Amino acid sequence: MKKQSVALLIVITVIISGAVGYGGVYVATNIFDISTEIYAERSPLDQAAIPGSDQYRQNADNVVPPGAATDTGSNTNNFSLLTSADNASAAQALTIPEIASVASGSVVEIYTEIVINSGRMGQFVTEGAGSGVIITSDGYIVTNNHVIEGAQKITVRLNNGEDYESILIGRDSKTDLAVIKINVTGLQPVVFGDSDSLIVGELAVAIGNPLGKLGGTVTEGIISALSRNIDIDGNMMTLLQTSAAVNPGNSGGGLFNGYGELVGIVNAKSSGSDIEGIGFAIPVSIVKPIAESLIQYGYVIGRIEFGATLIDILDARTAMMYRVQATGVYVSRVDSDSPLRSGDRIISIDGKEIGSSADINEILESRKVGDVLSITLARNGNTTTVELELKQAIS
Repeated sequence: MKKQSVALLIVITVIISGAVGYGGVYVATNIFDISTEIYAERSPLDQAAIPGSDQYRQNADNVVPPGAATDTGSNTNNFSLLTSADNASAAQALTIPEIASVASGSVVEIYTEIVINSGRMGQFVTEGAGSGVIITSDGYIVTNNHVIEGAQKITVRLNNGEDYESILIGRDSKTDLAVIKINVTGLQPVVFGDSDSLIVGELAVAIGNPLGKLGGTVTEGIISALSRNIDIDGNMMTLLQTSAAVNPGNSGGGLFNGYGELVGIVNAKSSGSDIEGIGFAIPVSIVKPIAESLIQYGYVIGRIEFGATLIDILDARTAMMYRVQATGVYVSRVDSDSPLRSGDRIISIDGKEIGSSADINEILESRKVGDVLSITLARNGNTTTVELELKQAIS
């Protein structure tokens, strides 16, 4: 009996151990599966794949603009910028309706009033319209300089139809960009994309206020070309070209990629009776640092000031009109503390002969604030050399 009891006890023990072991594996496996599902539901990576979500924008919190203090606690104007490295593997391509849904809340209508004094007509007000893009949740908006230039009153209309009067924070005529602000919080800032990674032929969606009456209009096309050198009102700019329909009033609005991310600020359309499907936008690789500097300082930090207004007199007819003897680049107007004088003809700068104001601009591109130029001039029939220190441009 003792041997049979021992044998029975061993059999029972083996059966119980097997049951417990199998149950443990089953329980552990199911717990692991449940944990995996919970993690997948809460994964920041998954949430970051949804353009416009809080997690998507928070991936790049505490981005400090160039030249700002490194103490992020003192910087209340940080952008929610997203680099391609942060989202390239997570973002999902969207349909055009999804892009419109994600991005339209970040695009605004802009209406301006300009007071003009005319000797014949007296004082009157002209109105203008354009578009803008919200770049911070507390009311900073980027638009084109030409949209707000000279305006005494700037009104912003949000996507929900509410109107707010704005103030001008700063503007830059060289890049045709400006930043304005409305006193509102809780806005939906745009998500910035990477304009440097664009390829010709990919989807482009423009959202803006064409004709100044059709706010929230969405048009689609492609990126037609990269790095187009376009003369805009005498200022050479490097722009994106798109086939998305843009019209007067779209200026300052957004150009978005297939992920609902901003890749450009619309600023021009080639016009003409036989021209369609050619629009241009300022790449966000240019927009971001300019907007950051305007918010931080009110002007573009590091932008140099030559301190003089120049006139190109390059042919005999123009020389006769201005009553000068020689062609070349002449100084029309100068700052009060400049060594240049009105009527000076610039012969050379740092030994380089000057044939047009474009030659001077080329030299300035390679200089920085504080550099000193040696300028040889023709003044009152004599040749003289002056030194000009380059200063920070404020406007």
